[in-house]
Amino acid sequence: MMEEQQATEEVFMNIPLRKAKLVSRSRRTDTAIRLIREEVARKTKSELASVWIDPKVNETIWEKGKKKIPSKIRVRILKLQDGTTEVIMP
Repeated sequence: MMEEQQATEEVFMNIPLRKAKLVSRSRRTDTAIRLIREEVARKTKSELASVWIDPKVNETIWEKGKKKIPSKIRVRILKLQDGTTEVIMP
């Protein structure tokens, strides 16, 4: 993790993943990760490429397999001084 840098903003956020359940079953996890990245970038007004997702968030989505994702996920968002945005589990 990159927590050595000073965080300028910290937010807890519930991200709905219902839209990911509308796509085909084999693409649900990929779509869920993309939805998380887009939602965090929109909320923090940062670039899509500067959003870093912690592997624990990815493991939480993959917990029940590729086809059965959670309906929503609660994450902690840290916006760092260098412009990077981290998405980690609370």
